Amino acid sequence: MTTKRTTPGSQTSLREANRARLVDAVKRHGGLTQVELSGATGLSPATVSNIVKELSASGVLHTTPSTRSGRRARHVTLARGLGLVVGVHFSTRHMRIALSDVAHTIVAEHSLPLAKDHRSDNELNRAARLISDMLESVEAGMSEILAVGVALPAPIDVRTGTISRTGILRGWDAVPVAEVMEKRLKRPVFVDNNSNLAALAELRSGALRGRSNAVYLGIDDGIGAGLVINGAVFRGHNGSAGEFGHMTIDENGALCRCGNRGCLETFVGGSAILEGLRGYHRGLKLHDVVVRAVAGDDRCIRAIADAGRHIGIATANLCNIVDPERIVVGGELAKAGELLLGPLRHSLERSVIVAPDAMPELVPSQHGARADVLGAVAFAIDHVEIGGED
Repeated sequence: MTTKRTTPGSQTSLREANRARLVDAVKRHGGLTQVELSGATGLSPATVSNIVKELSASGVLHTTPSTRSGRRARHVTLARGLGLVVGVHFSTRHMRIALSDVAHTIVAEHSLPLAKDHRSDNELNRAARLISDMLESVEAGMSEILAVGVALPAPIDVRTGTISRTGILRGWDAVPVAEVMEKRLKRPVFVDNNSNLAALAELRSGALRGRSNAVYLGIDDGIGAGLVINGAVFRGHNGSAGEFGHMTIDENGALCRCGNRGCLETFVGGSAILEGLRGYHRGLKLHDVVVRAVAGDDRCIRAIADAGRHIGIATANLCNIVDPERIVVGGELAKAGELLLGPLRHSLERSVIVAPDAMPELVPSQHGARADVLGAVAFAIDHVEIGGED
């Protein structure tokens, strides 16, 4: 029996390519009007309308009435019935899990604290159990999960899916996280650095939406950066781009957890800030420092301001290399607001070599503490294979 083959350049292959382009745009943006889809894909309004009708009839897309600038429109999303995705964010002290449909609607979310220097096997087991419980709470099953995205606070080797530098996240070295989770869940799992995924969340639906060249700074126990270059998250050759906290400030400085000396983190990371306050406040966590500073504690205010100044100088160096139009600041320390952003902005303005009217904007994260897990959700959706795509 002969089979019909699609030849390059045929009408069939062109239609398939156009459908794939349109579905990809909906996945990336979470939902657009048909007019916006035409602009995002470069397809004519008539072609978009025909594809939307076809894929809506086949259950791939869903449309709802909407308005834009006072005019009636059709808002297009992926059909919720296609399935669910999971986003998981492990930080040094917390785990957050979000269960979402493919239209980016969060249907369940849970977070819990983690012990310092927790081990990967314990927490991956706990994450798998929690995902199962969350599915049960929305009357869904594991078979409905299409993909799982995992955000880790460490550089990820894109070839192996493991942390590429030992010591940065204790208890996780050499662990093939995607492979381990796939064995537990029997679903496809994809892993990336948390700052990359926070940048992805802000790019898709937060403070970086519509920006082509930008930086996300995650200032927490560790310090990381997610780089957006030409409208996409930039991961570099090995996947370790954006290790902002491990920029060398003093080659003869204190030993960093990455094995180098004098990294930015040794000056202004969470541990460095807490160590500087140890003589005045014992047993604090970074969250406590922020709370005390906002309440008016002079020493905590000074600690955060000093951190902001140092980070601002380092950020200026980064800006002089990549020339972003906007910088978004997230993480635990960002909750201090202008106590951090003010000194950071001042250092930035002094050291960036562009005209004052060309300075990058400095703004807080729109998604806050949820940026990393929302980015993990978006990352999972990006990897979902959906009918209508090649």
